[in-house]
Amino acid sequence: MSHDSKRHTLNRLRLGAVVLALASLGACGGGGDATPAAPNPLTVDASTGLSTMNSTALDAALATVPMQALSPTEAASLVFMREEEKLAGDVYLRMDALWGASMPIFRNIAGSEATHTEAVRTLLVRYNLPDPAANLGPGVYQNATLQSLYAQLVAAGSASLVAGLQVGATIEELDIVDLSNQLKDVDNPDIVLVYQNLMKGSRNHLRSFYKTLQQLGATYVPQYLSPADFAAIVNSPIER
Repeated sequence: MSHDSKRHTLNRLRLGAVVLALASLGACGGGGDATPAAPNPLTVDASTGLSTMNSTALDAALATVPMQALSPTEAASLVFMREEEKLAGDVYLRMDALWGASMPIFRNIAGSEATHTEAVRTLLVRYNLPDPAANLGPGVYQNATLQSLYAQLVAAGSASLVAGLQVGATIEELDIVDLSNQLKDVDNPDIVLVYQNLMKGSRNHLRSFYKTLQQLGATYVPQYLSPADFAAIVNSPIER
């Protein structure tokens, strides 16, 4: 497939609800034997915003999406996002060790992040790519930038419960921005499917951290998103 043709495919997917479009592949033909839509791989708690990737539903959704040739940019993207999603969960586990007695938000979202990084690993396996996080413990990364970022975030979040929650919001912002940027250069439908769901999960988790900060009477200034984009997310309902 040429670059122009693949770019056209991505633009078409983004015009509609990309996840729904992908889930309904094969169900749009004529006649009365439509294939049931694959389940949404993202499970969302409507009250807390906790957003977890369901591996069984993800496998079912990916089974409906034909594989395409993987570009070097796409391969590098998967390797990077595998570690960035791992970083989120690792930092939250550290914050839970410090502040978990006060509230379970770090523990809960860390559990969800474990499923997010596993979803990216599923794509690495699908494309027979090496896993950069294989055999690496919490807080350890092959990517030097992420290694440094982990240390910075843990140090910042160790100051207080509020600082830990602010670090959580910062991580979710960074995930949203990085996933959005990655989608500019990624057009394989299976990768788009996973990234779109991960970005939805990050928006929901950002809402959760921000709401908790508000309940504590604390403030938060966006670090990566524009003020307008940040406000649009935190002032909108949890996405299902």
